[in-house]
Amino acid sequence: MQFNNVLMIIDMQNDFCMPDGALYIPGAEKDLQRTAGFIRENGDYINHIILTQDNHQVVDISHPSFWKDKQGNHPEPSTRITAEDIEKEVWIPEFEVSRAKEYIRNLEKEGEFPHTIWPEHCIQGSRGAAIADIIMVRIIEWARKGKHYDLIVKGTNPLTEHFGALRANIPDKKNPETQLNTDLLNTLRKFNNIFIAGEARSHCVANTVKQLLEFRDIANKIILLQDCMSDIPGMEHIADPIYSKAKNAGVTFSKSRDINLKIK
Repeated sequence: MQFNNVLMIIDMQNDFCMPDGALYIPGAEKDLQRTAGFIRENGDYINHIILTQDNHQVVDISHPSFWKDKQGNHPEPSTRITAEDIEKEVWIPEFEVSRAKEYIRNLEKEGEFPHTIWPEHCIQGSRGAAIADIIMVRIIEWARKGKHYDLIVKGTNPLTEHFGALRANIPDKKNPETQLNTDLLNTLRKFNNIFIAGEARSHCVANTVKQLLEFRDIANKIILLQDCMSDIPGMEHIADPIYSKAKNAGVTFSKSRDINLKIK
């Protein structure tokens, strides 16, 4: 089989894409429709699809219940927690204290996104963690033609965020699920074109792109479907440096309706 085109769909799950989702991203419903339309229009020429799925424990380092202040109050969603906050006991880890402190220090040292508290979301086994129906229906129809898709589960380790598809923000040497996913990387290398859609543009899509840019043979294969992703409100510009670097590295920015794989 000659591999040419792979579609990578990042975290198009109910909690991100549905208005009643725990971490709903405005505009995501239309992103779903356009992504499903892209599969419908180009399915014969999409050789493979990769889905990523955010999956979390209830007690997770990015959830409110992991932290408290001196009065025992949990932080509100969108609260940012720094190493200095922890040292001053503005916020105190309730679990795995030494590892949590080390994690925040490493996050800042490595220049990763600031540690942010999110609502409990994409809990393992929950409806919120499920891939949105409109995407799964379309993929199942596509797969009936004898094709296969991969499901990459990420975020299960409760002591590190896992925005990007390739690895956790801070990998843990003792936990393989947080380390570089070499199988995924090798799969992507088989294709000439890597189309990317998903949520959120500002976070998990951006960090997936950031991680892919670490591999020079990948960057100029990437085509971002800009109308198939949306930002978390108030954080629209957090990933601007990543996308600026991506443009300089040869990443293509396009819209789904402008792609016709039949004539490529």
